[in-house]
Amino acid sequence: MKPKSIQLAARFTIGALSIGILTACGGGGSASLDIADGGIRGTGASVGPVSGFGSVFVNGVRFDTGDLNGQVQSDDGIATESDLDEGMILRVDGEWRDDGTGTANSVEYDDTLRGEIVVTHPWDLATKTATLSIYGLVVHIDKQTVVKGKNVAELADNDFGRISAWRLPNGEFRASLVRMRADAGSEVFDQENDIEIEGQINNFDRELCTFEIGSISVECDPGGATDFDGVDISELADENYVEVEGSFNGNVLFAREIREDDLRRYRVGDDDDIEFAGPVSRTFDSDDRTFEINGLVVRVTTETEFDDSLSENDLVQDLLIQVEGNFLSDDTVEAQEIELREGQSEVEGRIAANSVNSNDQTFRIGGVLVQVTPLTVLIGDDDLDIDFQQLGGSEEVEVSGIERVDANGDVYLEGFKVEVEDDVADEEFELVGRLRAMDLNGIDVLGVSIRFDIGTEFDTSREALQALVNSGESPLVEVEYRQSSGGTLFVDEIELEEDDDD
Repeated sequence: MKPKSIQLAARFTIGALSIGILTACGGGGSASLDIADGGIRGTGASVGPVSGFGSVFVNGVRFDTGDLNGQVQSDDGIATESDLDEGMILRVDGEWRDDGTGTANSVEYDDTLRGEIVVTHPWDLATKTATLSIYGLVVHIDKQTVVKGKNVAELADNDFGRISAWRLPNGEFRASLVRMRADAGSEVFDQENDIEIEGQINNFDRELCTFEIGSISVECDPGGATDFDGVDISELADENYVEVEGSFNGNVLFAREIREDDLRRYRVGDDDDIEFAGPVSRTFDSDDRTFEINGLVVRVTTETEFDDSLSENDLVQDLLIQVEGNFLSDDTVEAQEIELREGQSEVEGRIAANSVNSNDQTFRIGGVLVQVTPLTVLIGDDDLDIDFQQLGGSEEVEVSGIERVDANGDVYLEGFKVEVEDDVADEEFELVGRLRAMDLNGIDVLGVSIRFDIGTEFDTSREALQALVNSGESPLVEVEYRQSSGGTLFVDEIELEEDDDD
């Protein structure tokens, strides 16, 4: 599920860690906000994955939920804020400000899919991807997916879980959260409706009130046993998308509730402003200056601000982005700001001793400077919430995110997901980043200088890598490296990331 044509290379820039105006942080969200100003930026709906708690962090905004007493609108066994998981795609209605804070008037959550999984492609360490199926509906997991309840590499057929995801144009799903249930009595996902599926109706029989979604046959009762929420049986037809909740009667799913699909969460609310995250579903059209995402047509104007050195030509299908804008009278969204949410780079290893800086929310792994922001999800193998202050032990830590360059030309990694593993780390590291310089002695990648030695392996030829650098390119490479007793970093193995994916 990597973007097909993202040619951003070394163009990711922002001014001198300007994201530091939000030094709260991601994950636990327990640190205080260093606020810049308090002007109102938007009033309406914010829809995106949860990145932290202490109130609720969505789309980089810390929404104060105090007036809600922790209540969440949901019928999926989610009643309060304490029931939420990082990665759940929420709709928050309220207001948000330029200082990164906001006030929630309501918080709403709905599972995308719930039921037993089939692992069609197990977790691949090289590509950091896996594929599941729930009743014939395909779900893609990538390195930004939050997986809880079980290690992603240990997912198995017949595991029962809930999935919060974005639907892709082909009817498949890209998961933001995969939450496995430890055992039938450990967690209440939904006491009344065990199963939830979403998809396109096929073979609809109006008289019998039956149809198919994925590989599942669905039976409904227009006489009252089925709750038609926001839809009418007269509106059901082949190729329409709906959400079905219910329980199995033999091999047939009896629908206790049929409602509109998850795209309803992106509709205009009481106010016209909206901010949301998701993968682009239709590539930018230069003729009408629009693209599509989450069922919305988004219009790009000369006033649209592109962050992360994005441009309209980078808006290609499957690219994960965040959009802030306002609804127009024709229900399209005029984009005010567009930023990247797709993490290309990563680093893995032990956090360096004494490198955790709570003031600016940074730390180092293998020489790489990692910046934590309110968009960063902090998770551990044991599913416990992790605060920034807990980082810095002997455990292996994986970070995925965006490679950035500050105003001084220094490179760092803005983390989207920081995962602390149970395993004790050694002095070996792995990273994926842009190869910005190379000579006979070594390389510069992700802001780190790493030397060659006699044992360095070039899985992509040394000459090919040097030619790319000499031509002015900054190719994405994967590097395995180690730290000597004297502190010098040496390359064990290097190759182009695209060669590794093959």
